[in-house]
Amino acid sequence: MDIADLWSFASHGGYSMAVILLLSLAAAAVGIERALALWGVGEQTRHLSEAVVKALYRGNLAEARAACERSDTPFASLLLAAFSRHGKAPPERIAAAVERERTQVGMKLRARLWILGTIGATAPFVGLFGTVVGIMRAFEDLAAHPGGGFAVVASGISEALVATAAGIAVALEAVGLYNYFSSPGSALLLSPQGSAEEVLELLGMESPVERKEAV
Repeated sequence: MDIADLWSFASHGGYSMAVILLLSLAAAAVGIERALALWGVGEQTRHLSEAVVKALYRGNLAEARAACERSDTPFASLLLAAFSRHGKAPPERIAAAVERERTQVGMKLRARLWILGTIGATAPFVGLFGTVVGIMRAFEDLAAHPGGGFAVVASGISEALVATAAGIAVALEAVGLYNYFSSPGSALLLSPQGSAEEVLELLGMESPVERKEAV
């Protein structure tokens, strides 16, 4: 099927096809934007976590905090929320601050996914609207040309079927992208959560330097 055939196929869907095409392009744009935004975040988070934990095990809080300040990963903001309050607030308040920051990070990771959800829910109804319009047109043509047979209503029925199929296809596209990017987003939140808990435990420990001075 060449471009001319695709254009002819789409044009049979009526005006609703223009809306469905825009929805498809919007879903693709969000998918590309999310792919670029999340590219490499998981590995960067793992490297940062390892660097911070190693620094804290050595008792070097300044090095751990500097590593977070150099990083632009979402996980860094979780740890900075703890580092900025270390020694100034009780452990439970530090943990609460980290949890609040984790919620904010989750919202950033899921940014614009609501667009995909809206398209997935809306596209079938746009296709259904095209179906209704196409059937109405078929009956109007039949009323204007009584006795014309199937040839008279074929165009309207074709428009109805094309619009329905296109609406379902775009909905599948949007829902597939939504599920794909929601799952990595959840994984990116669960992995840093375990690392953040380890960092909080280490921050609550007395550093080797402090223990040596105490002795």
